[in-house]
Amino acid sequence: MKRNNKTGKFSLGMFTLVMIFLYMPLMILVVYSFNESRMMNWGGFSLRWYDELFFKSGNLWRSFGNSALIAVTSATVSTIIGTLGAIGLYWYRFRFKKLIKIAAFIPILIPEIIIGVSLLIFFAGIKLQLSLFTIFLAHTTFNIPFVLLVVMARLEEFDFTIIEAAYDLGARELQTLTRVILPAALPGILSGFLIAVTLSLEDFVITFFVSGPGSSTLPLHIFSMIRFGVSPVVNALSVVVIAGTVVLALLSRNVVKYMFQK
Repeated sequence: MKRNNKTGKFSLGMFTLVMIFLYMPLMILVVYSFNESRMMNWGGFSLRWYDELFFKSGNLWRSFGNSALIAVTSATVSTIIGTLGAIGLYWYRFRFKKLIKIAAFIPILIPEIIIGVSLLIFFAGIKLQLSLFTIFLAHTTFNIPFVLLVVMARLEEFDFTIIEAAYDLGARELQTLTRVILPAALPGILSGFLIAVTLSLEDFVITFFVSGPGSSTLPLHIFSMIRFGVSPVVNALSVVVIAGTVVLALLSRNVVKYMFQK
């Protein structure tokens, strides 16, 4: 018992240290977003940078709008394709099924810079002008394997005998899909969608290669700002994004919890 208590205290201590290491930079960022001074020294409490963010940063919000638009649209399309792919790999039996599974997950392991360069070469080969549309295509491409993985993990917990019972009760294939499989996989589908949105919003490397003139996203815009010195406006924007992420996470958690209760 004493050994277990010591192990528990050690685990709790390590967990606390890791949480401090993860969240301390975020807390510092939040504090300095209210700093009057542009430098790192504290110059007093002020809402100066929030005022500049909301009323004097049109280009920054335009970039944020581009990121949000691409994130939602690419996540929606990748969720549809990834969900259908996961159901197909789970539901049907066909030749080279294992090979296709392995091939579907390879993009997750490939470095982003390789994907970015290959997509740039592909778009140049088909003479497709770099724009928001090419960013959308790129984000949809690298989001599909993540959605596929999450939905398949959810389906692996699904009891296949329920599908057989639906067939025995006279349900057709489409009815079984829409009334049995999709509702059971809905928590995984929602999780895959949120992961795809997050990956799209924070991506920089692939977006850097496939973006064209006038198609700047938020990570690209922040990178261009940092090259001329870190602006405290970025701190204020980061706080807004963190707050939105926390709200979205809480809402999604409640939605998933409600689904499981149902």
